[in-house]
Amino acid sequence: MKAPAVTAVTARPERLTVQWADGTRGEFAAIWLRDNLPENRHHHSGQRLNDVADLPRDSRIRSSSVAGTGLSLAWQDESQVATFALDWLYACATGLPGRPEFHPRRWLQGATLDAKRDFALLSWPAIQSDARARLGWLTRLLQDGLAFLTGVPSIEGTILEAMAFVGRVAETNYGRLFDVRTVAQPENLAFSDLGLGLHADNPYREPVPGFQALHTLVAAPDGGDSLFADGFALAAQLQADDPDSFTLLTRTPVPFRYRGTGADLYAERPLIELSCTGAIAAIAYNNRSIQPLRLPAAECTAFYAAYRRFAELLRDPRFQLSTRLGNGDLAIFDNRRVLHGRTGFASVKHPRHLQGCYLTRDSVCSEAALLRAALAAES
Repeated sequence: MKAPAVTAVTARPERLTVQWADGTRGEFAAIWLRDNLPENRHHHSGQRLNDVADLPRDSRIRSSSVAGTGLSLAWQDESQVATFALDWLYACATGLPGRPEFHPRRWLQGATLDAKRDFALLSWPAIQSDARARLGWLTRLLQDGLAFLTGVPSIEGTILEAMAFVGRVAETNYGRLFDVRTVAQPENLAFSDLGLGLHADNPYREPVPGFQALHTLVAAPDGGDSLFADGFALAAQLQADDPDSFTLLTRTPVPFRYRGTGADLYAERPLIELSCTGAIAAIAYNNRSIQPLRLPAAECTAFYAAYRRFAELLRDPRFQLSTRLGNGDLAIFDNRRVLHGRTGFASVKHPRHLQGCYLTRDSVCSEAALLRAALAAES
């Protein structure tokens, strides 16, 4: 990001203030500047060479000057002069380089939306050959938490080819991919004909899978519709309507467990997880795998009231996006944000077969960042 011209610089012993022509004002603590000296970064990897314990206990600025594209600082009681790129200081002052995928767009009224009109949609040929279209699609996926591909060949295993353009597939006890179809004795109700309420997958894992993809090989002509809802928007709605219930669901540890052939998985986490800044960071709602809570009897009534209030929001049809995935359609969604479910169907009449896989969250974000940088370098 090219910085505008600097209009004023004020250096005090404990702080540097820089004013730019566009009105941006940056304040930088002396200790922060001392910690971020360019020479303290490895020239190739960019990783830090120093530790906080190596810094002077009392870093103080003596003077500053601007020359060309750099700002030089002299330190009290030191002969060393530090030079910072003004573009870099401007980026730090504005929060840039901001990545659009880190700014989610919430969608509460799911019933008013159309999957193929209101969410990112890309064809199988385009994701393979059009890098700019793929970047737009990835960015929307990360912002909205949900995106679709069409025309993906209805051949077993093709989902792994598709996900090579999206991120890194995470292997679980199901393998790198799993089949979603009806079996006689399902270890997971996903492998039955039953309708499934909105939920997040695998809250009993550490870590919980970041993204999930589902590719339709054989669609059911009657039933089996896919349901999606924005868990962040629903949690925010609960916070607005009933802040006490919201707080309770962010603070109460809930045990989740899955036992099946070759796996016995257990984890505890709140139904609504917050970041260190208090923002809604993840939803871990999965009524099928919740274990008996270990709460004092006096606390159970309040928790169950809050739990029910959230569940009622998830059941409200106004907040559910409903869509029928046809043969060759692929849906991918943020498993820590977008809740998913389905309507029931009759596999005796119409067999239904999807293949799915999980992707690591960081790899999807990384793919978007690397692609954006590559396209910028080309242009």
